[in-house]
Amino acid sequence: MGVIVGPRVIDAGTSLLSVLISPMPVAAGFPSPAQDYFDGRIDLNEHLIKDITSTYIVRVSGDSMEGAGISDGDELIVNRALEPRDGCVVVAVLDGELTVKRLRITPTGVVLQAENPAFADIRVPALSDLVIWGVATRCLHHV
Repeated sequence: MGVIVGPRVIDAGTSLLSVLISPMPVAAGFPSPAQDYFDGRIDLNEHLIKDITSTYIVRVSGDSMEGAGISDGDELIVNRALEPRDGCVVVAVLDGELTVKRLRITPTGVVLQAENPAFADIRVPALSDLVIWGVATRCLHHV
């Protein structure tokens, strides 16, 4: 089960990162000697976060979401202002346990779906305490 280790709230006045940006796309084939300079800086907040006041970052533990491209140690950018919909990857608390799963809303009830065949989906019983903390919008994947 993918477990969340301590969400970090992003302060409204804090920049996630401001990094240099290349003026041209970088080829995945042969390198170009003309592309050895950078064009300035880019603020990743503008590209990764829509609403900084309702966004936080969590680190994923476990490999139950590998099929969705989310690996152990990755960090998820999670927006708690978004409405969780069928098919969204969510951070959920089920009976006091944190997990990252794909939300499935079916005619027979709610399912927290793993994206790894080694893990069973979690059918949420009617009397369970389920709270969706937020919807994952980006995965910061380590390479």
